[in-house]
Amino acid sequence: MTVLITFLASLLVFGAVIAIHEFGHFAAAKLAGIQVNEFSIGMGPALLQKTAGGTQYTLRLLPVGGYVAMEGEGSPEAEQAERDARPPAGPGQRSGIPFPEAAVWKRAAVMAAGPFMNFVLGFAVLLGLIALRPDPIASKIIYEVEPGALCGQTGLAAGDEIIAINGRRCFVANDIIYELVRTRNAEADFTVRRAGQVIELPGVQFDTYIDADGNARMNMGFTVYALEKTPANILRETVNSELYYGRVIYTSLLDLVRGRESVNNLSGPVGIVSAISQAASYGLADLLELLVLITVNLGVFNLLPIPALDGGRLVFLAVEAVIRRPVSQRLQEHLTMATFILLFGLMIFATYNDILRLFTGAL
Repeated sequence: MTVLITFLASLLVFGAVIAIHEFGHFAAAKLAGIQVNEFSIGMGPALLQKTAGGTQYTLRLLPVGGYVAMEGEGSPEAEQAERDARPPAGPGQRSGIPFPEAAVWKRAAVMAAGPFMNFVLGFAVLLGLIALRPDPIASKIIYEVEPGALCGQTGLAAGDEIIAINGRRCFVANDIIYELVRTRNAEADFTVRRAGQVIELPGVQFDTYIDADGNARMNMGFTVYALEKTPANILRETVNSELYYGRVIYTSLLDLVRGRESVNNLSGPVGIVSAISQAASYGLADLLELLVLITVNLGVFNLLPIPALDGGRLVFLAVEAVIRRPVSQRLQEHLTMATFILLFGLMIFATYNDILRLFTGAL
């Protein structure tokens, strides 16, 4: 039963995240009048196929990817689709133009639409979770500082609205926890709003203790007010929560590049499935929260200016808009292949880490 639940939960998460991403590319291409030869969800052998409006819609066996093959795009999937989909001339067949013939801004919109839809999915799921969960919305305004707490002795006071920690804006209460976890020596610089004025509180210190496993832990030493669940507060919390997820992912990537986080902490497909299985065991709400994290992760990651990703394609299009001619196709292919090999190597390495953690019981 556990295996079945894990399979179904993984299918739900991967399927939703991939389908919405590829639908974004597909819908934008159709609206831009670009010929889409194939819209595929999944990879590997085809399970179901249907052709309509000059586009072949395919559901494939492995829910680990997908693609939108546009006429003249130059990708392996697009070239294969062009070879396989040569329908005879007739009503409803190949009404769009090749991808390279579309205006630069239309091609850029097609590339950006995939990540954008990932953010839309994250917003929709978060909105439902925040509106329906019984827990109140936590504010960023301190309700009470514990008597004798070190944070109170070094600056914080009841009524303070926390604006930023260590120079980074706090959008939601989770930002406070995240930033404090990242601090060193249980000390942080706060920016707060007190009695209507913004003030700086450098070097706020926190009490620490040793847990049962011998690890040093920080005690926050304060609680915050709860917010009434009005439509305005729910909407504001949804927007800010998505900003929180996006920044956590972006900050984690920067920490990895700077060496603050070890590359050994990377997780691949095995780790993601393990996380999905654990979240599913806790309930639907936890599974949906993980779906939000994964879809926002995919949106942020795909916007990175790396040639093998949507962000890299946007960079090539920006250069084309400036120099008034396309970037050399040969150069694009070489850069894309090089970064694809690098990303594939990272995925293999992350999967190796997942397997090691699986066997050592750390997953």
